Formats: sequence, structure tokens, C-alpha cells
Amino acid sequence: MPRTTYTIDASGKVLGRLATDIALHLMGKYKTSYVPNIDDGDIVIITNAKDVKITGKKLDQKIYIRHTQYPGGIRERKMSVLMQNDPKKVIEMAVSRMLPKNNHRDRRMERLTIS
Repeated sequence: MPRTTYTIDASGKVLGRLATDIALHLMGKYKTSYVPNIDDGDIVIITNAKDVKITGKKLDQKIYIRHTQYPGGIRERKMSVLMQNDPKKVIEMAVSRMLPKNNHRDRRMERLTIS
């Protein structure tokens, strides 16, 4: 099946619900031809990423952790800091973590455009 382009306006939408919708379209799970081992998803374009809605106390309490693979190399950033610096990254990480952890994830994430 040919890939279609799915455009979403993120202004006023809750981050988690938006990310699940994006992940379903990237996987192609809503199609009748869905098969888990074939990457048949669509192209997704997100607009107004800075206006996404964060519920609860996540802006102050949620911490993104990564490690540099060097001793003592743990790095932490609060969601509020990440939203100020790069709101696209918050949506990108939410979608990436909702996709299956397999070889298709990188190719699916390449079809996601956030502006």
C-alpha cells in the first residue's frame, strides 16, 4: 500500500494521547493490511509542537535520564527545561518510546516530521 501523509496540529492536545496516535499511524496499525513484521506505516507531520499540553505536575517532576557510558556520566534534565529549549525533542522521545523496540523503529522515526 502507498504511504499517505497524516498531518496533526499539536496545539492544545495532551502529549501522551498525541504520541499514541502518532505511533499508531507510523506503525500502520489502523490499516486492514497490518502485519507486525512489515513496515507499512504512514508519514506523519506535526505542527505547533511548542503548544502541546502537559498535564499534572510533569513539567516539574518528570526527569529525562541518559548516560554517556563513562564513569559518573549520568545526565538528567527536567521536562520544563527540555520544553523551553526544544519542545520537538519531548514529542520525539514520547513517540519513540511508544514504538516497539525492534529494527523498524529507526525507519519509522525517520518518517516523523515535527515543526
